[in-house]
Amino acid sequence: MGILSKIFTWWDGATIGTSLWSSRNGEHVGTDAQGNKYYRSKNKKAVTTEGYERRWVIYAGANDASNVPSEWHGWLHHSYDGVPESHLPAPRIWEVDYTPNATGTGKAYRPQGALERGGVRAAATGDYEAWSPDA
Repeated sequence: MGILSKIFTWWDGATIGTSLWSSRNGEHVGTDAQGNKYYRSKNKKAVTTEGYERRWVIYAGANDASNVPSEWHGWLHHSYDGVPESHLPAPRIWEVDYTPNATGTGKAYRPQGALERGGVRAAATGDYEAWSPDA
């Protein structure tokens, strides 16, 4: 089902059309640790409406913008011209590795009292008490 999924699905990597267009019209600039590939336009006259060169990413897995590391995000949005490997400092020892956005998955944060955890929480001092005429 590999070729069929590349023809008909857009949510998991690039379609065949996008891959062909990128190979013909784009210049591969680099790849990040997750395997995402970054491109810029070969044609220097092809610019965005703001006058910048066109830059794009082809995701290695699911098309989720949170998969783009911060250094490549800055490059995609023209914060700097050089590719991240050429001018960024080495990562610091306290920096943590990338973790994907867990929203909507079983690993998502569920606070005490969330419906997924039973919906019971401890009473709080700021809990609402409805007004009644007898009180």
